[in-house]
Amino acid sequence: MSGQPASARRVGMEVSIAVSYAVQMARAEAIAAYPITPQTHIVEHLSSLVANGELEAEFINVESEHSALSACIGMSAAGARTYTATSAQGLALMHEILFITSGMRFPIVMTVANRALSAPLSIWNDHSDIMAARDIGWIQVFVKNGQEAYDHTLMAFKIAEHPEVLLPTIVNLDGFILSHVVEALEFLSQEDVDAFLPPYQPKYRLDPKKPVTMGAFAMPEIYTEVKYAHQVALSNSYGHILRVWDEWAGLTGRHYRPVESYLTEDARILFLTMGSLTEVAEVAVEEMRAQGLPVGLLSLRLWRPFPFDALREAVKGAELLIVCDRALSAGGPGGPVHSEVRNCLYPLETKPATVNYIIGLGGRDVPPKAFHDILARARQEAESGPTGEFFLYGVRG
Repeated sequence: MSGQPASARRVGMEVSIAVSYAVQMARAEAIAAYPITPQTHIVEHLSSLVANGELEAEFINVESEHSALSACIGMSAAGARTYTATSAQGLALMHEILFITSGMRFPIVMTVANRALSAPLSIWNDHSDIMAARDIGWIQVFVKNGQEAYDHTLMAFKIAEHPEVLLPTIVNLDGFILSHVVEALEFLSQEDVDAFLPPYQPKYRLDPKKPVTMGAFAMPEIYTEVKYAHQVALSNSYGHILRVWDEWAGLTGRHYRPVESYLTEDARILFLTMGSLTEVAEVAVEEMRAQGLPVGLLSLRLWRPFPFDALREAVKGAELLIVCDRALSAGGPGGPVHSEVRNCLYPLETKPATVNYIIGLGGRDVPPKAFHDILARARQEAESGPTGEFFLYGVRG
C-alpha cells in the first residue's frame, strides 16, 4: 500500500480486539466502562491489558454507563487521556452526561458499537442509538470496516486533544457486523504511533495547587454565549479533522474524507450510505454499472461537524440521490440522515431529487439485491414526482 511504513504488520483479528489494541497503542491513561452487547469485547480486552500490566492505565469498573462517563469526566478533568465504549441502551443511559462532557470540552474518546434501541429488545445493529444522540455536541465519525475502526480510534485522540478543538469524539462502528468479525488489518508499530500521537498535554486540569472551577452555574445572561462558543468550536474542528486525516494518509497511505465517493464519474443516480453497509452497496453499484446503469455511491463518514460543502460538491451533476437511513425518526419525515441531507442541499439552485429508504432496522439483512430493488422503486418515485414520503424497505404486512 502506498505510503505504508516499513514497520507496519498485517494481522488477522476480531475488530473489537483491534480497537482495544488501538487504545493501548494510544497509551490511554484512564478507562471507565460498563459491559453491554455488542461493545463488551472491547473493554473486556482492555481490562485484561491493564490487569496484565500491558497497558499502564487506571481501569474503573462501574455500576452503569451513566457512572462510566461520569468517571471519565473526572479523569479527563485531572488531565488523563481518557477512553470509554458503549452501545444502544448504554448510550441512552449516558445521555445526560454526554452533554456535560462536550459542554465542558473534555477530549474523551468513545467507541459506540451501534445497536438498535429497545423496545422491542434487540441486540442487533442499526443506527438508532447514535441518531438519538446526534445533537450532543461531540465530533462523530462512522467507519465501514475493521481497518477504519483501528485507524480512526488512533486519530480520534489526536483530533479531540488538540488545544483548539478540545471536544469529545465518537467512533461509530456497526455492532456484530463489524465488532465481532475477524478481518485482515494493518497495525502500525508503537514507535510510529508515538510519533503520530505524542503524550497528552492538557490545556486545563484540576490541580489542588492551582484551584479552578469547571462546569459552573451559568446565568441566562451568559448561557447563550457559551452554547455559541461550543458551536463555533465544533464547526472549526472540521479543518483540524482534515489535517489529522491527511497526516495519517502520509503515514499509512490510507486516505479518508468527510464524504467519500465510489464510481461516481458520470453518475446521474447516487446512493448515500453510512457504516458497514457501504461495502455491500459498493458491490451492488459495481453490478449496476456493469449493466450500464449510471449509478454511483456516496458514503457519509463525518457526521458531526456535518460536511455541508463536501456533500454539496459530491452531488453535483446527479439527478437522483437515494439516502439509505438505518434509523427511523418516529413521527417525523423519515430518516434523520435524509432530513439533514435534504436541509444541506436546500440552498442549491440545481440539486438532485432525494428519496429516503429506511433499511436494516434491528439487524435485518440487507444484501446487494436490496439496492437493486431500491433503485427500481426510487426511479419510479422520482419519475412520478417526489411526495416527501419515506419507505421502509422490506416491511411485511
